[in-house]
Amino acid sequence: MYKQFGIKEETLCLAQKVEIDLEPIFRKVEKIAEYNSLKVLMAFQKYSLSEMHFNGTTGYGYGDIGRDTIEKIFADIFKAEDALVRTQFISGTHALSTALFGILRPGDTFLSISGKPYDTLDEVIGIEKNDSSLMSHGINYEQIELINNDFDYEAINERLKRGNVKLIEIQRSRGYSLRKTIDLEKLEKVIKLIKSISKNTVIMIDNCYCEFVGEKEPIEVGADIAVGSLIKNLGGGITPNGAYIVGRKDLVKLASERLTAPGLGKEVGASLGINKQILQGLFFAPQVVSSAVKTAIFASKILEELGYNVEPRYNDKRSDIVQTIEFGDKEKLIKFCQGIQEASPVDSSSIPEPWDMPGYTDKVIMAAGTFTQGSSIELSCDAPIRPPHTAFLQGGLTYEYGKIGLMKAISRIGE
Repeated sequence: MYKQFGIKEETLCLAQKVEIDLEPIFRKVEKIAEYNSLKVLMAFQKYSLSEMHFNGTTGYGYGDIGRDTIEKIFADIFKAEDALVRTQFISGTHALSTALFGILRPGDTFLSISGKPYDTLDEVIGIEKNDSSLMSHGINYEQIELINNDFDYEAINERLKRGNVKLIEIQRSRGYSLRKTIDLEKLEKVIKLIKSISKNTVIMIDNCYCEFVGEKEPIEVGADIAVGSLIKNLGGGITPNGAYIVGRKDLVKLASERLTAPGLGKEVGASLGINKQILQGLFFAPQVVSSAVKTAIFASKILEELGYNVEPRYNDKRSDIVQTIEFGDKEKLIKFCQGIQEASPVDSSSIPEPWDMPGYTDKVIMAAGTFTQGSSIELSCDAPIRPPHTAFLQGGLTYEYGKIGLMKAISRIGE
């Protein structure tokens, strides 16, 4: 069957050897999944989840008890005062934009201390000119680069002492940069510094790709607000769309009034029959994230064995589900992505090619034969076509499917 599927025997043999080496590391990942499963189960029981909460609403969505219970559950899991969990969010970028526009006002300064945010925020901020951007509304933007994969504490200290920083944004995952993901230990350290100098500055975390990879979330180490997508980790491959914003009650209220309208906020927003999928996705999320992490660890180990530069390495501590593989060659990168597509359950006959994707500055190749369009908790691989030709791999609803996909992609490189 492996041969029929296009997996070479030498790749299969290497995979079997690699798995034996990874057994102790996989056990640690599974313990984290068990902890987070308990966290989810206790939140479900705390709010007496029952079948009535699966019912949806239409129109304005007033009195949607299922939607309101979902938001209580999310707030409980994140140890936050409040949550906004809505299908009206089309993506993590939309939720981030909503939070930024909700909190910031003309004349305010928005500071990123993890370098330039993900490419899809360029026009939201105004780095790429757009008449609807934050900068076009008179909001100032500044950024401080990371130094050796850590915060530039001195520069942050100096900037905060000059005053007038309304909001600091920290993107934990790497985006399309080659830096490491920001772990919670570094996050906690920099939050303590910020609050010691400017306690009223809002600290907002882009938490995409990071949920349930560890045992804690950003609100637990002092962040004011955190944002993420439901077609990534917390959707468990089941939730069809949406995103979440969790944190301080006043900040969630501001974001909700940006999503809907002032005076309406969280009180409206029909769930349209998706409550059950959100809840079921969240229920499966710890196990699905565990599978994605194991897939990434397997990818790191086997591709390192084949001589490629990888980050993180297989035995490094992980804070998100993203694995980078540096191919150093455009054609190898493209073949690898095409191999991932060929191993997908959906659109396996499609052949991805680099293209000018909206929101990105370089041509991008995206391999994602997913049940939900754009779902990066399902096995997917994408890359900007620029040196050093690095692939960004993420997802895997089950480890078994992830492993098969990787063996297919590795065999494809050698063709």
